[in-house]
Amino acid sequence: MNGQIIKVISNDYTVKLDNNEKIVCKPRGVFRNRNITPLAGDFVKVNYENKIIEDILPRKNELKRPPVSNIDIAIVVVSTVNPDFGINLLDKMINIIEFNNIEPVIVITKSDLSLTDKIKEYISYFKEIGYKVFFNTELDDIKGYIKNKTVILTGQTGVGKSSLLNKLDSSLNLKTDEISKALGRGKHTTRAVEFYEIGSSYLADTPGFSSLNFEGMTKEDIRDNFKEFNEYRNNCKYSDCMHIKEDDCYIKNLVEQGKINKDRYDDYLGFIKEKENESISFNIKGKK
Repeated sequence: MNGQIIKVISNDYTVKLDNNEKIVCKPRGVFRNRNITPLAGDFVKVNYENKIIEDILPRKNELKRPPVSNIDIAIVVVSTVNPDFGINLLDKMINIIEFNNIEPVIVITKSDLSLTDKIKEYISYFKEIGYKVFFNTELDDIKGYIKNKTVILTGQTGVGKSSLLNKLDSSLNLKTDEISKALGRGKHTTRAVEFYEIGSSYLADTPGFSSLNFEGMTKEDIRDNFKEFNEYRNNCKYSDCMHIKEDDCYIKNLVEQGKINKDRYDDYLGFIKEKENESISFNIKGKK
């Protein structure tokens, strides 16, 4: 029988079968030998009698963190305060999501507590370069946009991912904790990756995180997933321009003119440096 993994807790995989029945399965031992891990979102073949996942069907995409596959949209939830709005982490999440051929959608929470002019400027800019941005109060608009899609919610711990899911479907009643003032971040309230049916959509709440890396990506990948660069890159003097030290770089000129957000560009420079340092570290560790 075929189905889709909709929940993962440790080595237990809840599979929703094509007949809508849900069963808890274990993966075949051969997966471990092949260094393959089933993910939430995987379409699988199961041995119904033995409750074993026999095979994993080809994935259209996957994310390492959170570990999910076959995603249409990633809702990046960011709060204006507690934790404070951070453009750097948002840019990094969007870049990695774009690289994995998933559409990022930004949802802003806690705007009733704070909404600075700087945040408003970022929101306008993200919309201008082609991203969908919603406030968590625009529930009907969010539901309409994600209709018939497989979606994950991701973002820092404490931004309100579980709260947003509860608002989208009050029957879920997911556990949420208050922000830990002592730590300055939220407590880890989500203990598993699980997809919930909300209307005709599948949504997954995922464990919060505060850092990411560019595993599997090149410097060129990072460059190519800055949406605003791609529109003008053919105007640069060099076809392989990295928009850093090259002369006659059209992108750098647009930054100086204020047509490309300087904070986004500075994040880009930081990400390239991070990738270079990552490569240096790898080479040092790899030496015998």
